Amino acid sequence: MGAGYMKPFTFDGYPEAGIISPARMRAVGRNAIALGVTELQLMESAGWALAEMVRATSPARVLVLCGRGNNGGDGMVAARHLQYGMDTDVLYLDSGTRSSACGHQLAALKRCRVGLYPFSCQNELESLKIRFSEADIIIDALLGIGASGDLREPLKTCVRMANASQAKIIAADVPTPGMRADRICAFHRAKVEGSTVVDIGIPLEAECCVGPGDLSLIQPRQNKAHKGVGGEVLVIGGGPYQGAPYLAGLGALRAGADIVRIASPVFEPIPDLIFERLEGGKIGEEHIERLIALAERADVVVCGNGLGTESHAVVTTVAPHCKRAVFDAEALRLPLPAAQEATIYTPHAGEFTRITGKSLPADTIGRATIARDAGIRGTVLLKGHIDIITDGTRVRFNRTGNPAMTVGGTGDVLAGIASALLVHLPAFDAACIAAYVNGRAGEWVAAERGGGMLASDLVDRIPAELFRNETQAE
Repeated sequence: MGAGYMKPFTFDGYPEAGIISPARMRAVGRNAIALGVTELQLMESAGWALAEMVRATSPARVLVLCGRGNNGGDGMVAARHLQYGMDTDVLYLDSGTRSSACGHQLAALKRCRVGLYPFSCQNELESLKIRFSEADIIIDALLGIGASGDLREPLKTCVRMANASQAKIIAADVPTPGMRADRICAFHRAKVEGSTVVDIGIPLEAECCVGPGDLSLIQPRQNKAHKGVGGEVLVIGGGPYQGAPYLAGLGALRAGADIVRIASPVFEPIPDLIFERLEGGKIGEEHIERLIALAERADVVVCGNGLGTESHAVVTTVAPHCKRAVFDAEALRLPLPAAQEATIYTPHAGEFTRITGKSLPADTIGRATIARDAGIRGTVLLKGHIDIITDGTRVRFNRTGNPAMTVGGTGDVLAGIASALLVHLPAFDAACIAAYVNGRAGEWVAAERGGGMLASDLVDRIPAELFRNETQAE
């Protein structure tokens, strides 16, 4: 785990192709903004590309339908670029809260040679019927990727009137639900089949590297949430090394797990963690029945932290009874354990070689290629100066961290963070976000304390990094 500048690279699989989900696209967009491309720059590029698609049809009259969000802003940018050479009208929804970027574009549009027609109800739209009937091209910029649920008035009437017109309809990014689309101008990547993709200048690293936008994949906890909704995590470890399972457990708690149990022969007096005592000095076959029962009730199991080298037969026996699991440290041995539904493996370079027989080169792309093609069934979070996360198909890189994080125990905290995220997220997303957040916490601690970092210092910083979207919204 470590910070570092990644030079531009060519890597098989990037830029990614195919359909991208709205949630993932939002994450990529926010990552682009974090990399220095402003929201207004992205909107300008999208609107320009949309205008170019319209120009290619040489229409005499264009009607742009704009909502209140950034998709509406894209349409307004297109209208501004279309003010020369053709008659352009803009109908824009004038009720409710408008996004700041959309408001910025509307202010500029009011100084342009376009017809501006606000609407807030069905009757106002009906009075503008001629705008629909005279248009050669209609741009649908009403809702974009934020659309969900059934349409309400006046948008429902707006869609009906557009569908009834003789105009060709070009959708901005995605069609509004119920709206026909003769062509779809998709920004950066397609969100629905049949789209024409246009480049809007999103940096490659916004998609291939984990960033703050990925945090948007975490759903905020509902006001009516009850005890246990954050999930129950079981940590199996300890014996030879007593602190490791407790660091993992604290990482899980700080990352949102509601209940964390530590099944270990070693007790640490931490009241937030539930201790499940295993008699003896190490975890052995005599504990299997109890561990299976605990694993079956847990949402996610973390296994291997501080375990030592003599308990692997127990790990492989318990693993099939885990719904989801994170295997770390001494659990990373052959035969490789696997959970029922989803598994994350968190090796460093030596552990990766131990379970695959493959040595890793020094260069990041070479390491990523070997990790992706290793044939491991599950998600691998390969720890290093730049972390590599892969599920055998996708690859992502994490650049957060600090050299001070070489201190023992930071990997245990990482495993705990991943386990809490795995309760609600797919394994690949959970591993990506865990690497990013653990590294960010390490950067903050290093800035405060320099080389005297303790792994336990990371724990209290996790919520500020992981739930920053929630705290910023308050």
